[in-house]
Amino acid sequence: MPAVGVSDLIIPAITQASWAGIQAWCIKRSELHAAYGLHPIYLAEHKDEHLTELASLLDTDRAQVVAVGECGLDFFLPELEVERQTELFSAQLKLAKHFDLPVIVHARRSVDAVLANIRRIGGLRGVIHSFAGSQQQADQLIANGFYLGAGGTLTYARAQRLRQVLKTVPLERLLLETDAPDQPDSQWRGQRNTPLRLPVIASALAELRDCSLAKIAQTTTTNAQVLFGIR
Repeated sequence: MPAVGVSDLIIPAITQASWAGIQAWCIKRSELHAAYGLHPIYLAEHKDEHLTELASLLDTDRAQVVAVGECGLDFFLPELEVERQTELFSAQLKLAKHFDLPVIVHARRSVDAVLANIRRIGGLRGVIHSFAGSQQQADQLIANGFYLGAGGTLTYARAQRLRQVLKTVPLERLLLETDAPDQPDSQWRGQRNTPLRLPVIASALAELRDCSLAKIAQTTTTNAQVLFGIR
């Protein structure tokens, strides 16, 4: 992937069962970086003891781990119990604060609730993955120490509100992502997404903001290095 300008990958976990595999990959390859968390979509698989295990893993795997996540809230799927989601999300935010790690946050139709939890705990930093909120929500997240993740969605002409937000927020608060294998860009619609598509997203953002691709690449790379401590 260096051929397309992608030097490092962050692999966020979604369940406790995925932690060991991610850890093994990241030990073998220096360009891979681990993030451990409990994703709200897989709520039925999470147990209270997984939070204890997560705390232990964050403490012992400091050489590989760069973030807590993917965690967060999903209010799109009605079968996901909000109270249980919030309990697990809050616990993971507290772990991130304790271990001084950023969080990778899933916030589907739940940005206000995510913001409320971030404010309640305080002293956090991280990224809202695949941000799709309003300008006001973007401003509030940035004011609370968070970056916004920009992915394939911005390449679709119908995403007018998102495109306007990404056009105006400070570039120093944006990160690029693919969410591979999900959320392919408009040129790759219906196909399995891959990190190789990241230059397409970077080019779309450069066009949207009327700046050079080099500036987008340099600034978002620096943003990721600062947030996740990758060098």
